Amino acid sequence: MITIDQQQQLLLNVSRRLGRKVTVYAIGGTAMMFLGFKDATLDIDLVFEDEKDKEVFKEAVISLGYQEMDAIKVYGAKRNRPEMFKLDDERFDLFVVEVIDFIFSENIQKRAEQIHQFGDTLILKIANPHDIILMKCATDRLKDKDDARKIINSTKINWDIIIEEAKHQMELGKERAVFDVTCFLEDLRKMMDVNIPPVTLEKLFELVERQAKEKKKKLSVH
Repeated sequence: MITIDQQQQLLLNVSRRLGRKVTVYAIGGTAMMFLGFKDATLDIDLVFEDEKDKEVFKEAVISLGYQEMDAIKVYGAKRNRPEMFKLDDERFDLFVVEVIDFIFSENIQKRAEQIHQFGDTLILKIANPHDIILMKCATDRLKDKDDARKIINSTKINWDIIIEEAKHQMELGKERAVFDVTCFLEDLRKMMDVNIPPVTLEKLFELVERQAKEKKKKLSVH
């Protein structure tokens, strides 16, 4: 586990080893710590806008002694797994644009309003709570449902943002996104007694059904 103070010191150490300025988005437990939802996290989840920025950051992390680890051990056979680097109990998960079956869209980037700078080279933008939940739907590891529960129980959620982004992901070609969001929220409601508004689930189920009908129609045409 890494605390907020340890994480900030680590990010400052990384910034000192970057060859140029890099902007990155924090999701997962990292973002939750900056937003006050938790005190420590197992890993530092980051999303880059392009491969070049990720490579510069990766070189800095390796220079600090971090070693690459097999992402399959954590994410299984999921697509768009991150590159992962570990040192003792600390781990970086580095994504580029795509987080499993989700795209870190321009809308998601714009909602990341909290910004922190480390040294002269590292700009860290913190994902909005709504988008942290969406990325939790994407990664869907054992701890992700509990983290989503904490966010939902700790802050006011505008469920229309969740619905609209799920719809937007469909438009971007991420066919599984709306299905994953629907299943994730339904699991939270059933398994963890999280208060998900019925109308939200109804609208998401409608999107899933509409998507299935459109896909069936396309297949029948071919």
